[in-house]
Amino acid sequence: MSEALNLRGVQVFPGFLDRAAQQEIVNDIREVTHVAPLVRPVTSGGKAMSVRMTAAGQFGWSSSVSGYQYAPRHPNGTNWPDIPESVLRIWAQMAPNARMPECCLVNWYDPDARMGMHQDRDETDFAQPVVSISLGDDGLFRVGSVERGGQTASLWLRSGDVAVMGGDARLVHHGVDRIKAGTSTILANPGRINLTLRVVT
Repeated sequence: MSEALNLRGVQVFPGFLDRAAQQEIVNDIREVTHVAPLVRPVTSGGKAMSVRMTAAGQFGWSSSVSGYQYAPRHPNGTNWPDIPESVLRIWAQMAPNARMPECCLVNWYDPDARMGMHQDRDETDFAQPVVSISLGDDGLFRVGSVERGGQTASLWLRSGDVAVMGGDARLVHHGVDRIKAGTSTILANPGRINLTLRVVT
């Protein structure tokens, strides 16, 4: 396992996945999107997000003007596909003592997409970590504190990097400020895929 960097408590493992492992996951996620196509979530204010999403596992993410929630089916009514084994292997390595993940969120960032600062707090058991896998172009990852506001720190996440939010860093605010297009050749088109594995219940 590569040596971890500590970004305000978030453990980041640069280059954890070699190109072959990245390509395997990309191919598996392509199959996920065939069953559960990417959708553009809507914020509580009624604005469409710049990031498109889908999911695998028992739960996926659902959004509307009334808020966000986990849902057992894709908006088109189909069940979410299973989490690919190639992705589950990463969870087993990064969180060997945790429960099996019930959700793998798939976020697709176009070159002009971003993700505002937020907490992952819609899960029930905060003792379970969130494991994040980066594929494709570099994304500028920003981490703050559990409390909103205050100082932040940033790091470029590159294709093959894996990050773990657990322990005291499980509820830190975090986001992606921008994408640096053309920094990876693992995807056919410019952009970034981010997978986040989590236990929901």
